[in-house]
Amino acid sequence: MGPRFVAHDPSDGGYAATSPANLGRRLKSECPPRTLVIPTTAGDLAPLQEPQEPAMPDTHSTPQLEPWQWGEEQWRKLVGQVRAGRPYRPKAWKDGARCAVALSFDSDHETNELRDGGKSIGRLCWGEYGARVGVPRIARLLDKHGVKATFYVPAVAALLHPEEQRRLVAEGHEIGIHGWIHELNSVLPYEAERDLMLRSADTLEKITGRRAVGLRTPSWDFSPNTLAIEKEMGLLYDSSLMADEDCYELLLHDEPSGVLELPVEWVRDDAVYFAMHRFSSLRPYTPPTDVLEIFRRELDAAWEDGGVFQLTMHPHIIGYRSRIWIVDELIRHAKAKGKVWFATHEEVARYAKEHAAGEAA
Repeated sequence: MGPRFVAHDPSDGGYAATSPANLGRRLKSECPPRTLVIPTTAGDLAPLQEPQEPAMPDTHSTPQLEPWQWGEEQWRKLVGQVRAGRPYRPKAWKDGARCAVALSFDSDHETNELRDGGKSIGRLCWGEYGARVGVPRIARLLDKHGVKATFYVPAVAALLHPEEQRRLVAEGHEIGIHGWIHELNSVLPYEAERDLMLRSADTLEKITGRRAVGLRTPSWDFSPNTLAIEKEMGLLYDSSLMADEDCYELLLHDEPSGVLELPVEWVRDDAVYFAMHRFSSLRPYTPPTDVLEIFRRELDAAWEDGGVFQLTMHPHIIGYRSRIWIVDELIRHAKAKGKVWFATHEEVARYAKEHAAGEAA
């Protein structure tokens, strides 16, 4: 079986499983070269690569069906693993607000490099910038406007920067689960994914003194087991999927899970527009002014609909001098419109679930 290819995550600046280093390591381990040793004229021994024999197809194994050959049962089963259930949309938000604004920051820090076994000092320093400069700058801006936000933190990043998490909690912000080392859930066996999610929650609680009630999977990478583990953990909400623009209940194999989804979207993610990788073709291609316009139009539409405006950002991406003003302008714009409720993801999820459920009844 060849190397596994996974979806591109702009926030880490490259392809996780398809990076040259990862592919090289995997190919080396799975396909070690065979060698012959023959004497040279000098009497020494020198290795000589043996020509590889072409791989022959196994005519006895069960052939893999192409998607167009799948029966209805198979594709329905795949689609039905996790689905959107009942909507959770209040008639009005807290204190009669017309729109809820939920700002979030994925504090990946050094785990963007560590998760793939990377050892680049430069990229580790890029992650450190997020903790050293990005988070303090974001926190000062939020404090200036009196706005609370949610920070999703991998456990390893929290262990590297524990005081950062304690300060954020003390200032009224929410800390959410974001994996152990920013791993990809979809490539993990069930036991490993469950262990890492539980250990991540325990680690954040030990550092902050509070048990997290929400989870955002690293890279929004959701496995067939993720929702069942979230349900087992008793989490209030997830914020990794994108089947709607409003909050909704997640269905697990067509059954209500009790877990609310506060949906994300790539169009509302700073990494899509600003990601950079020195050794690939990935470069920032959108001017900050255009990114602000995209986010502002999303906010305006959410306000008109009476819905929620959810935004995903990263301290090591949005925290630069030439970009942080985008957050400042968005907050000012929302306040100028009026009847806006700034809240953490936990507050939005709890309010939506309690009030929409009560109105539906």
